[in-house]
Amino acid sequence: MRDGDEGLFCAYDMIEFKAPVYAGDFIEAEGWIDREGNTSRHMLFEARKVAVARPDISPSAADELDEPILVCRASGTCVTPKDCQRKK
Repeated sequence: MRDGDEGLFCAYDMIEFKAPVYAGDFIEAEGWIDREGNTSRHMLFEARKVAVARPDISPSAADELDEPILVCRASGTCVTPKDCQRKK
């Protein structure tokens, strides 16, 4: 959205797994740009578990958590070549 082109994610420089995630859990992920170069965008990411699967009740049951649980934090760099940037 920033450049009018998706760019290419070239590397994560940090990933921290903070809590377990299991099949059927519901996750919300958020990311934002914290630094910009001419073609690079350094980004920060956080993922939170917002609901847990309850297969003991039924195959599609889930419980919403009272408070989201931070499960992962990461950062990395995305590059959008100049000739692909359509927005200023």
